[in-house]
Amino acid sequence: MAITAQMVKELREKTGAGMLDCKKALQETDGDMEKAIDFLREKGIASAAKKGDRIAAEGLTSVLVEGNEAVILEVNSETDFVAKNEAFQGLVRELGEHLLKNKPASVEEAAGQTMENGSTVEAHINASIAKIGEKLSLRRFQVVTKTDNDAFGEYLHMGGRIGVLTVLEGTTDSAAAKDVSMHIAALNPKYVSRDQVSQDEVERERQVLTQQAINEGKPENIVAKMVEGRLSKYFEDVCVNDQSFVKNPDQKVRQFVESKGGTIREFIRYEVGEGIEKREDNFAEEVMNQVRK
Repeated sequence: MAITAQMVKELREKTGAGMLDCKKALQETDGDMEKAIDFLREKGIASAAKKGDRIAAEGLTSVLVEGNEAVILEVNSETDFVAKNEAFQGLVRELGEHLLKNKPASVEEAAGQTMENGSTVEAHINASIAKIGEKLSLRRFQVVTKTDNDAFGEYLHMGGRIGVLTVLEGTTDSAAAKDVSMHIAALNPKYVSRDQVSQDEVERERQVLTQQAINEGKPENIVAKMVEGRLSKYFEDVCVNDQSFVKNPDQKVRQFVESKGGTIREFIRYEVGEGIEKREDNFAEEVMNQVRK
């Protein structure tokens, strides 16, 4: 029997198991939905997948460097307690090593790749879910390469709550690169330099600042000058090159890097759970609902 994408989707919704596991279960049971559910339960995958509707917004970031290649990744758990668990930290390390070696293009591609232990990445994570007892997920990663003339700067803040990977071109000073990563962890810039900020974003900011100045009752002949001054302050907020270096506020980050003979090529900054809407549990309401039953 041909296994359709709709069948895989239906089984995934019923069990919460991964797409690859659902497809295999349907193939093994000739498309019988109930038998496929039993198949997943027998493998211990469905029991882990029952946690699929939970929100995993805690976890760790990690950075692994090997020669001219590095990877930064974020793996999520439901609680900060589990993030401190040795088994979870081992999973993060194993996933990082796999990603650095195999360089998948996406999380979806990574899920189907086979690890050294013979299981897929998805199955390996599911096995950890069953062992640890919380929803776990590989949220994102990025593999980065450099040349012998460049430097990686890796930094983990608060044990991995924030992870930063920076690449400096033109210098092999890894200590300087790490200092830049520490700065990025603290100030959270969005861009390296002004030329990376889109014209649409600049124009939108200019319009907002212009309206602000008008609303403040500033004379029309000085509004434009004020706006350009405030726009420079905006660039200082979002561009790392324009920011005052945390280790020496009298020096811009760009000046610090140039003093080491380099420039910032790129940086990646991950903060655990950023952008994930965390569910607020109302325990009093939960207890009352149980009482009413």
